[in-house]
Amino acid sequence: MMQDLTGKLLIAMPGIGDNRFSRSLVLVCAHEPDYAMGIALNKPIDDLTLPQLLTQLGIEQDIRVPESAVLSGGPVGTDRGFVVHSDDFHSEGATMDISHGCCLTATRDILLAIASGDAPRESIMALGYAGWGAGQLETEIAENAWLVGEPIPDLVYGAEHDSKWGRALKLMGIDASRLHFGGGNA
Repeated sequence: MMQDLTGKLLIAMPGIGDNRFSRSLVLVCAHEPDYAMGIALNKPIDDLTLPQLLTQLGIEQDIRVPESAVLSGGPVGTDRGFVVHSDDFHSEGATMDISHGCCLTATRDILLAIASGDAPRESIMALGYAGWGAGQLETEIAENAWLVGEPIPDLVYGAEHDSKWGRALKLMGIDASRLHFGGGNA
């Protein structure tokens, strides 16, 4: 198995072969020999904000919750919610440390904290996740479907979703306009 990719960013290459991941930026939340899972950071769900979702779930909001977008975290388990957040919130037995001060909580506890004003410093809400079976992610990386980068808070938590993919590439010194899929001739 290649290095542990937990806490790394996956940056989709043009021609990834799956339109669901076109121009995606995915935070790898877990990477084990048998599986990997991550949350897409730049795919907002049309017309769904965090306050709307909390209302749909019957969670009373004691404060004015910011109108942040709810993200499509990936095509798996789209009926499940996941919150990627800063490490200043922890729910015993439910919060998973990712790395670089990022954590993941997928229980109602964090939604109640957000609605009551006890929210973590930074967070994003996603429905669904990206999942890979044993060796699948490693194969996709070897086939140049993904670049692997380092997360920075603005790419993880920032609200400018349309520009995250290009900014992630730029941080790696890559001009997105010069990327293309396919081989060349020498």
